[in-house]
Amino acid sequence: MRTIFKTAILMLALSPLAAMADTASPIGKWTTLDDESGKPMTVVEVYKAANGTLAAKIVENIAAPATCTTCKGKDKGRPIEGVVVLWNLKAQKDGSYGDGNGFKPSSGDSFRAKSIKVTDGGKKLAVTGCKAIFCRTATWVKHH
Repeated sequence: MRTIFKTAILMLALSPLAAMADTASPIGKWTTLDDESGKPMTVVEVYKAANGTLAAKIVENIAAPATCTTCKGKDKGRPIEGVVVLWNLKAQKDGSYGDGNGFKPSSGDSFRAKSIKVTDGGKKLAVTGCKAIFCRTATWVKHH
């Protein structure tokens, strides 16, 4: 009986670690992939913003256009490196981040960043964005 009790206590103690496996922090560098070809396009860095939310900006251009021709205002024609693509991402109860804003430089589309969640044991980041009722998930890959 004592062994069963000790095993149960150990399993309860370890269960939060298992639950955290795919809820690791998205902070770090991720490679974005082209929607159609799946080829790497940019390296994006997810970071903690001054207001405590998470944000992401392009830090390396692999195969995207050199300048942001789809940007508006002060960012129009600016180098693609440095363009902020996600902002105001807030921590969610399930360990993901979301309820923020996004911008896709390749199309010029702004969207609601519904969910940003680490998956595949920390190897991938599922980025779900929505325009009106239509949502789409892009997969970013951990950059090494």
